[in-house]
Amino acid sequence: MRPTGRLHLGHYHGVLKNWTRLQHEHRCFFFAADWHALTTDYETPQQVAEHTYDMIVDWLA
Repeated sequence: MRPTGRLHLGHYHGVLKNWTRLQHEHRCFFFAADWHALTTDYETPQQVAEHTYDMIVDWLA
């Protein structure tokens, strides 16, 4: 998942709900693809670190 902003219901229904199910069925590795965020936030790269932090905190919540 690319950290381009705060998580929302679309992330939950599209990804997070599936990840929660998969972690009980398989050995999984999830990561923040912050390098990929630069493809959309290339004009403001300082925001990538902020968005990455916010996204990881939301994942853990």
